[in-house]
Amino acid sequence: MSDQEQSDAAAAGDPDVGRGLLDEQMGPSSAMAHLYRGELHRMTLWRERLDRTANWAVTVMAAILTWAFSSPNNPHYVILVGGIMLAIFLSIEARRYRGYDMWRSRVRVLQENVFALGLDPSSGVETPDWRERLSEDYRNPRMRISYEEAIAHRLRRIYLPLFTVLFGAWTFKVVFVVTDAAWPASASIGMLSGVIATGLVVLGYVGLLLVTFRPRRWKAKGELRHEEEIQPWEEYE
Repeated sequence: MSDQEQSDAAAAGDPDVGRGLLDEQMGPSSAMAHLYRGELHRMTLWRERLDRTANWAVTVMAAILTWAFSSPNNPHYVILVGGIMLAIFLSIEARRYRGYDMWRSRVRVLQENVFALGLDPSSGVETPDWRERLSEDYRNPRMRISYEEAIAHRLRRIYLPLFTVLFGAWTFKVVFVVTDAAWPASASIGMLSGVIATGLVVLGYVGLLLVTFRPRRWKAKGELRHEEEIQPWEEYE
């Protein structure tokens, strides 16, 4: 398609061509490339923020486990304090993931409907009304996924294995390491009996499993999941 034909298609409202983005004066190497580069940069920055939070979570967990098992006399409830710290890091990372998903959604839309089409024009666009949706997203930016879905995603990717390690370490500590009492008395915390303490820990872990694996309609854009589970461009209300 010549430059004049591209300009005519844009003027005619062709959904496959961005108005003014593919003409001779403003081609993909200028406006669209800068737009894509900017969105990709913001997505990368938020990806790095996620990685920093996860790194801190692993570091804190490793430090707590090292101290807890450095001596049989060290209290087992320090491991539970580590679980509380992991929960704090999880809440921070879930909030950051919602922002990351917003920028990643824009990048995926440009990849699917602009660059993929440029590489293979016969494939057509992924989302016919992508221009209107992207325009509205620039006018009124908003989070696309719920806080609960963000928590579930980070649990699946990183935090559930970390909680599992802590839960296993705590169980091993109160059953095999503590020598002054047998389980469940060894799991007691101050006035809290070992049975109640164990029940609370188990309930907390089961709650994490329910949040992680309960059936849901995923709204996060661009995840490596089965197509039927993804709801593209569906905003969280």
